[in-house]
Amino acid sequence: MTVAIVLAAGTPAAGQPTAAGDTLGATLADRLAEQWHRAGVTHVRRAANLTELATLVDAATGPVIVSGTDLVAHTAVLRHLATSPVGPTVALVLTDPPAPGQAVVREERGQVVDAGPDGRLDGGQTGVFGGALRVGRDDLPALAAAARAAVAGTPIAGTPIAGTDPAAVAGTPPAAGPEAAGSAVDRLFTGLTALGTLTFAHRVRLLVAHRVADPAGLAVAEAAVAAVDEDRAELRLSVKEKDDFFTTFFVSTWSPYVTKASAKLGLTPTGVTAISVLFAAVAAVLFGVGGRPALVTGAVLLYLGFMLDCVDGQLARYTRHFSAWGGWLDTMADRAKEYLVYAGLGYGATAAGFRYGWALAVAAMTLQTVRHMTDTWYGVLHDEAARRPKAVGGGGGGGGGIGDRLNAASTRVQADTGSLSYWLKRTVVFPIGERWALIALTVALFGPLVSLVAVLTWGVLAFAYTGALRTLRARWMWVPVLDTVDATLHRDDGPIAARFPVLRPMGPLTLAVLGALGPAALLVAAGLRVRAGDEAGGLAWAAPVALLVLLVAALGAGAAHNGPLDWLVPAALRAGEYLFAIAAGVVGGAPAWVVFGYVFVLTLHHYDLTARLEKRQAAPPLHGATLGWEGRSAVLAVAAFAGFTGIAMATLGAYLLVVFVGSVVLAWVVLPARARRGVGVPAGGEVRQPG
Repeated sequence: MTVAIVLAAGTPAAGQPTAAGDTLGATLADRLAEQWHRAGVTHVRRAANLTELATLVDAATGPVIVSGTDLVAHTAVLRHLATSPVGPTVALVLTDPPAPGQAVVREERGQVVDAGPDGRLDGGQTGVFGGALRVGRDDLPALAAAARAAVAGTPIAGTPIAGTDPAAVAGTPPAAGPEAAGSAVDRLFTGLTALGTLTFAHRVRLLVAHRVADPAGLAVAEAAVAAVDEDRAELRLSVKEKDDFFTTFFVSTWSPYVTKASAKLGLTPTGVTAISVLFAAVAAVLFGVGGRPALVTGAVLLYLGFMLDCVDGQLARYTRHFSAWGGWLDTMADRAKEYLVYAGLGYGATAAGFRYGWALAVAAMTLQTVRHMTDTWYGVLHDEAARRPKAVGGGGGGGGGIGDRLNAASTRVQADTGSLSYWLKRTVVFPIGERWALIALTVALFGPLVSLVAVLTWGVLAFAYTGALRTLRARWMWVPVLDTVDATLHRDDGPIAARFPVLRPMGPLTLAVLGALGPAALLVAAGLRVRAGDEAGGLAWAAPVALLVLLVAALGAGAAHNGPLDWLVPAALRAGEYLFAIAAGVVGGAPAWVVFGYVFVLTLHHYDLTARLEKRQAAPPLHGATLGWEGRSAVLAVAAFAGFTGIAMATLGAYLLVVFVGSVVLAWVVLPARARRGVGVPAGGEVRQPG
């Protein structure tokens, strides 16, 4: 249950009469309370001062929204703040110039990394606090502590609280001095930030939100609100503010019309996701069938499927229907669709007479998965670095710390938005829109083989480009992100790795890379034998040897993952396991489609882990039954040596798929149902909005 608390303390504007004919409330405070009701908050309370607010927060059992009474905004702005999926604690941030007594903020990658009175951030502010914030349940103790500290006028974590006029705290406008409207809610927000609460910034686009202090400001703000069509603005807001080139110019120009129609038809974001998967699956079948009409039809369906992939996120934002399940499903469906298309291309290339069609499909899937692993962990690295305060700088010269320099770099990128170099940088990294566009275009014009080669070529170049830049930047930042999470879970270690001794001097990344060299060498040797017309089965004895080399990576399982590049460890382990599975399949003579299917199931398992990392969720319920990367590889090594790789790979893949489906059912159906009955705790968490 979400509770909204309207805080009148220190807000002379609270009693301002609203525009004539306004049916929401006679005063600004009345109207704001009614707007929170219209925004979907069923319980709205008023607090005369911060002491009353702290008492209300102590009694709350769910998220709490706090707002001053000097805010004039569209109701949609309040609804968007109340339903924001980016995190449990979110603050409204405006671009208005700060008035006396209002807090300014500095943000990076959507996170508020510092806040304080105007002037304390030395010009480093990126916005002004909008006088409203939503605080997640786990952060409520910090909110109550910040309120009581603001009442007492005591500093928090060494940060002085702006203004300590007892009259303002008590809810009475202070005598002449620097205090201004909304100062109590600003002190509350500054204190909450000083406690280290992870707070995300909610920016206002297209709609209107202003804080007012006098009748003239109120009239101007009300006129600005009335001048904007709220529903039309919300539809435009459903489109991501910044997207990639193909999506921006070839999809988002017309997808909002589909979004509006979907909303009128009563479709849910999950339903649109399911239709998108269906389109991609049919396209994959047509790519496998071959023939120009089928290939062109498949390319069109692929484009429409990608458009619907954008619409599901737009529909979620437009209707404000967010859920942990929807966010997880969107992430998993994106990858499943893409890899189904790779399967169709691989089959089609093979059917057209190319011997290594399936091999190219497996290579494309492996490359893209390892790339995504690095993308995920670099994002975590960047988020953690952005929170580093000025005093913590990570080497190098120049003023400020990591967060300051990252913010400066981000500002330069923002200034470059829309230029040719900006779009080139966004395109060269080969995002999903460009991948789908390349596949559709090349398969329609040339066929599956050219399409796979094009995807692999651009993918390798993009991986090299982003990998080099991120490695250099990560060495400069030196932020140990794997120390902040369960490294065993995200390494995907099993019971065998847990029993290995620790070889600390070499570091976990070096050991993971060395381990991957064994499977890579075996795969190269097997591939050369096949190309020469020999049987790769003669290398069956080498499979256990390659396994022993791979197990070198297990020597780093218990080591501290605090090196500047240890964020690459999960990706290196994924590469090692996939290469070993492919090599074992080639050596053991497993059908190529079986190898593809097995690696596909592995990617589902690993994408589940990264999706949970991004959504801040617990481990899959049946994670312990997946055997770990080393356990699965050991099974395949024995099978390759004994000569029954195909059967073993198909059986193990089917087993892992059953475990995966079982985890999904437990996590999203059984455990939540038990939680609603008061039995057990579901795996869940806040979600980022889907694509």
